[in-house]
Amino acid sequence: MTGTKARGRRDRSRQRQRTRKDLLNAATRLVDSGRQPSLEEVAEEAMVSRATAYRYFPNVEALLLEAAMDLKVPTAEQLFGEDASGDVLERLYRVDAVFEDLLFANEGALRNMLALLIQPGEGRGAKAAATLRRQNRRGPLIEAALSPLRDSLPSAAMERLTQALTVSLGPESFIATRDVLDLDRLAARTLRHWMIRSLLEATLHPGAVQAIQ
Repeated sequence: MTGTKARGRRDRSRQRQRTRKDLLNAATRLVDSGRQPSLEEVAEEAMVSRATAYRYFPNVEALLLEAAMDLKVPTAEQLFGEDASGDVLERLYRVDAVFEDLLFANEGALRNMLALLIQPGEGRGAKAAATLRRQNRRGPLIEAALSPLRDSLPSAAMERLTQALTVSLGPESFIATRDVLDLDRLAARTLRHWMIRSLLEATLHPGAVQAIQ
């Protein structure tokens, strides 16, 4: 993929994320005002069309559940503040802890949200299927955790590490360790920390990994 095409893909992805975030924020404002809004009312508040709202959420229940979850995830600024620590591993463990606490405290809501998001909804055709369905709450926190490496790692290596960490953290990992592997909380955390360390080491010392392939 050429650089121009890659940038275009990233720009479209960011735009979809912004639109989805606008819908979540609009839902939060309406709920905070004491209303139980419909998806159409949320779309109007977010200044997008009804059809656009249905491309991102199959129904208002899924939207409101995710909006409630969205509020509980800190921003990168809230998580790291003025912390200029260069200990990337500790920073990544801090991101992992955020999602571990959130998911264990809200397991029922998480499972309901995931179930609702995979349901077919009104207005979901081929175009809707191609629209990003999940908000990327992990990405900004992972990128902030990796920021001490920004000037020393090639952009391609940084992007691949960010993507690999995104797969290793969050709801999917939570579901796999509990439902598939039947691990308790401590064992699941130990496994995730091993994955985080391994990915970081493989990125920082690629020669060592290539030598055993």
